[in-house]
Amino acid sequence: MPGEVYVDWNAIYTDNIGWIYRLMFAKVGNRPDAEDLTAEVFLAALRPLRTSASVPEVRAYLLATARTVLAAHWRRTLGREITTLDLEQMAAAVSDPDPASDISKATVQHAEALLAALPERYRRILQLRFLDSYSIREAAVELGISMANAKVLQHRALRLAAEVARGSSPDARERPE
Repeated sequence: MPGEVYVDWNAIYTDNIGWIYRLMFAKVGNRPDAEDLTAEVFLAALRPLRTSASVPEVRAYLLATARTVLAAHWRRTLGREITTLDLEQMAAAVSDPDPASDISKATVQHAEALLAALPERYRRILQLRFLDSYSIREAAVELGISMANAKVLQHRALRLAAEVARGSSPDARERPE
């Protein structure tokens, strides 16, 4: 109903907490971060959001706020902003990397070269998590390490991969100039 409005903030929170949490969990893949990010969305929206806005307007505002919060999260954790991931496009490219696809053979070769430049443990965690679609728990079991160690390993591998992709040597930052 386009003219429907929420009674108060509690009604806004109760009606929208579920889908905001599911969205965040789908993007970050772990409960603690998803819970923190969901709370951030509602805290960020608390002051500027009018309770007199219609239900569709409130949901649109919460979605926009969720995108902003997610972008800030990725910027903090990975050093770069990632707001969307088109999984269907990525899956299609992996199964059929033809020149007409959005991800060409050159891109696939670049990704393979990037992985080859990483130490074995970093390459393996990224392959398990992103190419083989393992959960963090499954990857940890496969590698014979704790989940906490797998998370740290993945974080470090992504950081190093980003440095390699930018063309900076991981050792360059350690050497005084």
